[in-house]
Amino acid sequence: MSILRELLNDIPIPQVVKIRQKFDRTILENPEQELADKLASSGVMETILPGQQVAVAVGSRGIANIAGFTKTTIDAIKAKGAFPFIVPCMGSHGGATAEGQTEVLLHFGITEATMGAPIRSSMEVVKIDELPNGLPVYVDRIASEADAIVVINRVKPHTAFRGRIESGIMKMIAIGLGKQKGAEACHQLGFKYMAENVPAMANLMIQKLPIVFGVALVENAYDETCRVEVLPAAEIEEREEQLLIEAKARLPKILFDEIDVLVIDYIGKNISGDGMDPNVTGRYPTPYAHGGPDVAKMVVLDLTPETKGNANGVGTADFTTQRLVDKTNLEFTYANGLTSTVCAPTKIATTLENDFYAIKAAVKTCNILDYTKCKLVRIQDTLHLGEIEISVNLLDAARVHPDIEILTEPYELSFNAEGNISK
Repeated sequence: MSILRELLNDIPIPQVVKIRQKFDRTILENPEQELADKLASSGVMETILPGQQVAVAVGSRGIANIAGFTKTTIDAIKAKGAFPFIVPCMGSHGGATAEGQTEVLLHFGITEATMGAPIRSSMEVVKIDELPNGLPVYVDRIASEADAIVVINRVKPHTAFRGRIESGIMKMIAIGLGKQKGAEACHQLGFKYMAENVPAMANLMIQKLPIVFGVALVENAYDETCRVEVLPAAEIEEREEQLLIEAKARLPKILFDEIDVLVIDYIGKNISGDGMDPNVTGRYPTPYAHGGPDVAKMVVLDLTPETKGNANGVGTADFTTQRLVDKTNLEFTYANGLTSTVCAPTKIATTLENDFYAIKAAVKTCNILDYTKCKLVRIQDTLHLGEIEISVNLLDAARVHPDIEILTEPYELSFNAEGNISK
């Protein structure tokens, strides 16, 4: 028997129950039609002229209905007699290659066939200016040559800094349209200054480039679209600041403040830029953001297929599995850290042979006297927090919480022959 198994064999894994967490489920019944109506009524389409080449910048992760929103925007541009094309707008994602970024769009259902418009993917950029602090400002060369640019993105809290503007249209312009070089430049001085540099870069780009409007999306706690707004370029910053307040209020969360062990089935770039949203886990890659539960030990078990081996975020966990490590593409993962300048999340967490021993390791090290009293929470990923599992030691708190429904009697976690949780 290995020394690790010997150390862990007698560590108990608590029984769990399934619960339902309830959040405000405000939702748009027909979000694509909502966008079509607002494109028609907002006046922004008057900025699109017949015959123009229009770059539609899209590509951020895990956005509900993103293919439908992109197609609706493209159809509206075509109706004006213009010629839309799609530009992958995702900084260094997709392995920082043109082919990789086209493949990322494919996973979102965005292809030339489904959208009825060409995809022009390139990592080539042009420098358009510098900020007063010396940071260069880059933009995708192909987009820079368009007659008009439209940007589509969700507004949400950032995972590594706090500010008036965090993750949304402005960040999509500054970092997404800047490709790897732009993302690298924006991150160069660190997340301490991102709250200043993102809007400064974006505003400069709005001044220098034919960015005509943005499509801003807000989602509820169930990863569903609850707001769609069309923002003329001059109004993007002011309105995005207001939308961020709403997005923060709607953020899904784990409804327990103190957790001994948090088990996360999947991390990946399609879930969050950090693999798992630190706003949910309370584990941030920098000291410039805060919020979420107090988690003693965290375990991540596997990668999503969509992340293509990019395991960014695994380093913020305490334990992981050999399965996850075997799927990791170190080049993609390390490229993420080298671009963002935050390399702790790309380190490999302490690795155990399977789920069974990784969870036991977390229980053993969670700094409680009686392991049988472990307060454990298991989630699929940080996007799906409606139904989760909690250990029986959290039942008393769950019973008195107005937004929690207990769905099952206690049961043991089931592990297959390989020692991994039977889903």
